[in-house]
Amino acid sequence: MVSFSESASDHYRLPTEVRPRHYDLTIRTDLEKEKFTGFVKIVLEIVKATKIVTFNAATELLLGPATLVLAPSGTHLTPAETKFDASTERASLTFAEELPAGTNATLHLGFESELTDSLTGYYKSTWAKGICTLTQFEPTDARRALPCWDEPLLKATFSVTLVSRKGTVSLSNMPALSDTPVGDADTKALFEGVKDGSWDATKFETTPLMSTYLLAFANGEFVHLESSYKSPLSGKVRPLRIYTTPDMIGQAQYALDIKEKVLPLYEQVFNIEYPLPKLDTLVANELAGAMENWGLITGRATAYLVDPENADIAAKKRIAGTQSHEVAHMWFGNITTMKWWDNLFRDLGRFYYFGQFLIPHLITSLQMGENIVLDKIYPEWKVDADFINNHLNVALRLDAKLSSHPIEVAVPDAGQIGQMFNLLSYSKAASVLRMLSKFVGEEKFLKGVSSYLKKHLYSNTVTRNLWEGIGEATGLDVPRIMDNWVSKMGFPLLTVTETPTGIKVRQDRFLEGGPARPEDNETIWSVPLGLVTAAAPGQALVDNDALLETRSAEFALDTSKPFKVNADTNGVYHVLYTPTRLAAIASEAAKPDSIFSLSDRIGLVHEAFALGKAGYLQLSAALDLVDELRAEKEFLVWDSIDTNLDGITHTWWESEKVAEQLKVLRRALCSPLVEKLGLEYSKDDSADITQLRTLAVTGAATAGDTGTIKALLERFTRYIAGDTSAIPVDLLNVTFSTAVKHAGAPAYDAVLKLFENPKTPSIEVAAIRGLTSPIDATLQARTFDLILSKVGNQDLFYFFRGFSTNTEALDALREFFEANYHSINKRLETTFLMISVIQVGFIPLLPHASEDDRVKAEAFFEDKDTRKYNQALAQALDGISAKAAFIERSTSDVITWLEKWRKAPRAML
Repeated sequence: MVSFSESASDHYRLPTEVRPRHYDLTIRTDLEKEKFTGFVKIVLEIVKATKIVTFNAATELLLGPATLVLAPSGTHLTPAETKFDASTERASLTFAEELPAGTNATLHLGFESELTDSLTGYYKSTWAKGICTLTQFEPTDARRALPCWDEPLLKATFSVTLVSRKGTVSLSNMPALSDTPVGDADTKALFEGVKDGSWDATKFETTPLMSTYLLAFANGEFVHLESSYKSPLSGKVRPLRIYTTPDMIGQAQYALDIKEKVLPLYEQVFNIEYPLPKLDTLVANELAGAMENWGLITGRATAYLVDPENADIAAKKRIAGTQSHEVAHMWFGNITTMKWWDNLFRDLGRFYYFGQFLIPHLITSLQMGENIVLDKIYPEWKVDADFINNHLNVALRLDAKLSSHPIEVAVPDAGQIGQMFNLLSYSKAASVLRMLSKFVGEEKFLKGVSSYLKKHLYSNTVTRNLWEGIGEATGLDVPRIMDNWVSKMGFPLLTVTETPTGIKVRQDRFLEGGPARPEDNETIWSVPLGLVTAAAPGQALVDNDALLETRSAEFALDTSKPFKVNADTNGVYHVLYTPTRLAAIASEAAKPDSIFSLSDRIGLVHEAFALGKAGYLQLSAALDLVDELRAEKEFLVWDSIDTNLDGITHTWWESEKVAEQLKVLRRALCSPLVEKLGLEYSKDDSADITQLRTLAVTGAATAGDTGTIKALLERFTRYIAGDTSAIPVDLLNVTFSTAVKHAGAPAYDAVLKLFENPKTPSIEVAAIRGLTSPIDATLQARTFDLILSKVGNQDLFYFFRGFSTNTEALDALREFFEANYHSINKRLETTFLMISVIQVGFIPLLPHASEDDRVKAEAFFEDKDTRKYNQALAQALDGISAKAAFIERSTSDVITWLEKWRKAPRAML
């Protein structure tokens, strides 16, 4: 075996003289020795005459001697020189004679590697009785499992054969063939033991043309549940399975049911039949999230498993969204794929749109026809409105920073591609598509998407191809309308002033730190305004045709009646009204028969706090809006209120005067809801009531409501004593965290046992919340030790996220992170999880929110290699500055408002 040597390279893209056409891959997996060996024969097309064949191979993949067999002569060539570049993960074979253009050749190459817990490439995952293996190749980690041309443009077909120990199950993208394969001269060693029955060999059907990142295989003691669906387009029946290890299979039925329901709906939406003979899902413990491998979706337990007898809505939403998201990828990304990772938006954004957004966006009669998937299954979830809380608000918050990046951004270095897999890339891309679909209309939008897919089946595309498809269906210049939304960072703030005949609207870039400098305010977006007015009391009239394409323009409108820009909060922007108009909008929003929809009210809350943070409004105006909406009955509006109150509470956590008064306000909002709704859950409760109860109990306990805390502690005591019915599954998170926070070491020990042996993913998630909630420094230190010794790499992020909400632990968390930075970074270096740790945990790591904190942070990272997470770091640093300015600007305002409110309290419900 040869090894890698270090060298430098200025180029990250593979040369184009040689292209792969087909891979014949054999992998032998040894679960006992925790290693794999393989042999691949890659059919190559020589596009241009060359002496050099260059491909991707990671440093941990040990390669054997290479042979090139020329066609049709069968001449065998061995390379005169072999070079490796660790920085670009490329190997180059130089041959003595030139390979003629227009010919074919087959590269023969063996390889081997250890099975590690890296979460990337071909790796191991643990379970109760040992290990299993699976792949995670997106974005550029197929090269860790086999030598290949690891770029999305370089599609090929794959024939996979897996050799594994008897009694285990092997899986891949395609169905297994019935005949047991026999190794040839090249692969003979890999088939040792097959004939005597101690090993099995499974050969799979050849895949369609696809990118390397979608190749998948797995091995382990898997069991499965099976279902099927009938194609509404052809009538063909395809098998659907979900595989897990035996200890988890009892919690897999719900995810399988979701897959069965959404597949035919997607076929109808896209008017394209799912092209593979089967669709499996594999669930494993060690996985960063979920992955859309064609024909073999993979995902972690918390993303797919739920107790069938005691499922909480949060878990069901997570599983339904994840499963539907990955099924959508079977079309978007698998059939059509971006040419390179700078088209991440086209790939991931639209996946997300059709996977967790087209699905959520289908709710009201005014919305486009994305009421095809999740809304068809769970209309009571109001998933379009929920999108505003979970994705649009996230996108606007991240994109309001100077350190933001466009949706579509050049990524010349494959080592930095992981940074594009972030909340901004997902959530903003999904939000922009949501806005476009509302603007052009459901039917035309979906017709354009279907046309695009059919035109580019099994090929590679760029963003413009999608816009052209929708443009053909709508008659609009969609590429022009959408260009700046994906190619430029940021989004507009629309300033609305009233005129004698209507309104004047001006657009400028919105930044969380306040008005943009001229050099940061050059972009002019094509902005769908979505003007909602009152046709009659309680009846809304929406104009979805109004489009702002200049710096400012006037629009005719009857301002004597209630009106609002951005109907249903479809637009990716904020709107600034005069204080008088904002007060009138708030008053209208609070009416039982308001013309403003649920989505309007959610957006108003988020917008008011965002404008307050940026200094465009007094923060007291946002608090006035909360007070105005005190009689609100919808969970999702309360969710937006609670999220923002929690945010400002954490902003002023060091000011005891402000923090305590904010807790009083939060108790005044939440405690009456707890009294009204109680702590008991019923199967007859609506989804809205169930979620509102959970929010109210969590908010009341977090704000220090003594009655709620006492009730939760009593239930925790009964639960630990063996009465598992004492804590409704929806209250596991808040109960565990409250118990550890208020009951100390005994509660901590009990939660630790539950974490070490959780019966369900929901219990594991709740245990992490509990273990990151201690007030006591000794208990905090125990969790820090746990992170270093027992917590899997895939769970590090969840521990940091939990601690980031615990204001009593922020200083200790900073010290822990700094002291253990190198070991944490080493554990996550092959994944993009360090980005999440920085995004979620770094701002609180320097909790005092001053410019001095930013200087300290910059000094800490000065000697670190931050290339894989520098964007997340820049966003975190900007967040520190914005938070410091927010505190300086708004402290007196929030104190004045809270004192006035306490002196003249109103009935908040």
